[in-house]
Amino acid sequence: MSVYMIIQITILNHELYSRYVEEVPGIIKKYGGRYLVRGGKVVPMFGNWNPERIILIEFETMEQLMNCFDSPEYLKIALSRENSTVTESIIVNGCTS
Repeated sequence: MSVYMIIQITILNHELYSRYVEEVPGIIKKYGGRYLVRGGKVVPMFGNWNPERIILIEFETMEQLMNCFDSPEYLKIALSRENSTVTESIIVNGCTS
């Protein structure tokens, strides 16, 4: 069953974050991940949720996702994201039918 990582980001330092954005897609791909949403216009529909940036990444398995974000390659660049954004993320399982 596919798993999805939903990430909400507020960018605090565009220059530092842009360096992270240059490197992370290759790491995601290497570990079997696929971007479904990467930025783009956000249109609030219900409630007061109006995030600056949303990212949605699909992995075939939870193991792939965890291997990606625990990998030496990702950990090497993670501080760039941590120091340039406020990030919130969740992992959800896909539909079984």
